[in-house]
Amino acid sequence: MPDFTRSGSIARQIWGDADVILLVFAGSAAEFALNRAVDWLFFTGKLPADPIARLFSTVRYAQEIVFASEDQANQAIARMEAIHAGVEGKRGYSIPDWAYRDVLYMLIDYSERSFETLHRPLTAPEREELFRTFRAVGAGMHVPDLPTSYADWKVDRQTHLDQDLVRSEFTDKLFRRYREQLGSWRYGLLRQAQAVLVPEQVRQQLGLPRKPLLAYSIGLYKLLNALKLRSAVQRVLLPTEYLGQIRRLDVPY
Repeated sequence: MPDFTRSGSIARQIWGDADVILLVFAGSAAEFALNRAVDWLFFTGKLPADPIARLFSTVRYAQEIVFASEDQANQAIARMEAIHAGVEGKRGYSIPDWAYRDVLYMLIDYSERSFETLHRPLTAPEREELFRTFRAVGAGMHVPDLPTSYADWKVDRQTHLDQDLVRSEFTDKLFRRYREQLGSWRYGLLRQAQAVLVPEQVRQQLGLPRKPLLAYSIGLYKLLNALKLRSAVQRVLLPTEYLGQIRRLDVPY
């Protein structure tokens, strides 16, 4: 049985690197708090109750797909579709198709932005490969009207950014939960990371700094990483109670 993604692929490089994954979800946490469909997260209550636990459960699904055989990945995608269908059944109506596309688009965009922030720019073939990996996930969940190329995705991504973001009471509730779980200084670090990553539409609505100090520290991170001090940096920056789970996000690709 062939693998869902090839060995050494850019999707595996991204989703096998704990630091990149944390940035993916820092950016996604900012943007999805503004999404017009964020009320669905409050219907289930799981994300507002424990955002960090939700992060790990989402990553487990993503890694289960990216590092699995094609058959196993399709089974995981089918389980995700069934979970969403169950939520829709309980609420009595469907999650909008555009909301499914928004989430896929965030994963594509922040995967690229996060890897480029910590490592290097993606090549054109890598961008296309990353897009096609997540497009296959969306197609497996029967999400309609997916773009067929990276170039078409870029256009539709911009349309979604222009149409689907609004600051609401749910936005502020989510950010209060982030602060409660992370504490003041790590919450400040989260907002710095978000300011580095997010598109301008998101930065403006959340009042994130235009020139975050963290942007000037990325070179230091790369130096410490090169000096094999990554574990020490993680101990300083990350909540100690989650450190083991975070380190297990590293997967050989």
